[in-house]
Amino acid sequence: MPWRETSPMKQRLEFIREYETELFTMTDLAAQYGISRKTAYKWLERYHADGAPGLFDHSRRPRQNPNATDPELVEALLAVRRRHPRWGPKKLLAVARRGEPDLSWPARATVAALLKRHGLSAPPRRAQRVPQAHRPSLAPATQPNDVWTTDFKGEFLTGDGAYCYPLTLRDGFSRFVLRCNGLLGRTSEATRRRFERAFAKYGLPDRIRSDNGGPFASPGLAGLSALSVWWLRLGIHRERIAPGHPEQNGSHEQFHRVLKAETARPPAPNCTAQQQRFRRFVREYNQERPHEALRDQPPASCYTSSRRALPTRLPPLEYAGHTEKRLVSSNGCVSWDGAPLFVATPLAGQYIAFEEIDDDIWTCCSAPLHWPGTTTVIVRFTRLLPQ
Repeated sequence: MPWRETSPMKQRLEFIREYETELFTMTDLAAQYGISRKTAYKWLERYHADGAPGLFDHSRRPRQNPNATDPELVEALLAVRRRHPRWGPKKLLAVARRGEPDLSWPARATVAALLKRHGLSAPPRRAQRVPQAHRPSLAPATQPNDVWTTDFKGEFLTGDGAYCYPLTLRDGFSRFVLRCNGLLGRTSEATRRRFERAFAKYGLPDRIRSDNGGPFASPGLAGLSALSVWWLRLGIHRERIAPGHPEQNGSHEQFHRVLKAETARPPAPNCTAQQQRFRRFVREYNQERPHEALRDQPPASCYTSSRRALPTRLPPLEYAGHTEKRLVSSNGCVSWDGAPLFVATPLAGQYIAFEEIDDDIWTCCSAPLHWPGTTTVIVRFTRLLPQ
């Protein structure tokens, strides 16, 4: 004999049908079905009010939750999210509190659940493990203008088919964006013009950190380029990250990801329109966007211009009297005992000095030691140099 299969819904319907036959009292039926008289009258009342659908189980969720977030606060957070669709819960809360600091804003986890419930959250990206590499000696940024970081964001095509090369320059301490320009090429001349404008407006930093690509570096003596030689003559240290390890300048790389997502997906119709996007983004990034490293304050609240102004002319090259000075020719060579000695093409037209530190062992200096804040480039010659 097969087992009799039933469900709560079927039992409730049988209970109602048997009660309507008037052959059983409510007390007898309640005992027969193993329920209380109160529950029995509840199902009977629901059936008379809604028919058979009334016998389905109702949600036990409370109609009112005293701990629920105020709908006005929810709408305010959603409004900020719609204006900034890529901002997370922490930044949304920081901006909302900045406008209404006296309100009881919910916790970060509550905002995350709120975004997920409204379909406004994106799945988290899986972090990629980066192999550790030798880290060069990089100076910490303890105040504005200690270190500026610079790089070219990968080039991309605008709507008219022209390439755009975004050059970015930031203050490493405050994360303040000093320049963001879409160039037509990674040329030394165009890059220098943008740096001149940054130096004229914000002054000179102590250091500039970059990768090992052009126009920041080049093959040759100590990786000098025309741009980095100009920095040296202005009294600016130059810092390089290890080749092939952009994570050593991680803050700048993270900024590039945000820049690309906000301004280049999809690209603008042309370079002029793309530059307008860059300007709007930089204004929002500097003035409004909270930054966790700054205790959720925008970069503009933590940045001040440098006290070192851009000089009207480069300082003269003056070396100690006991050094051997040589003029670098247009091909990057100097004359040493009647024979050409290659040094570096970016030093063409400038004097460098050789100093003997031991018998027939010389060092080559491309910048005077007395320049404030300047890293003197020194190369040791291990071979004998004729005198």
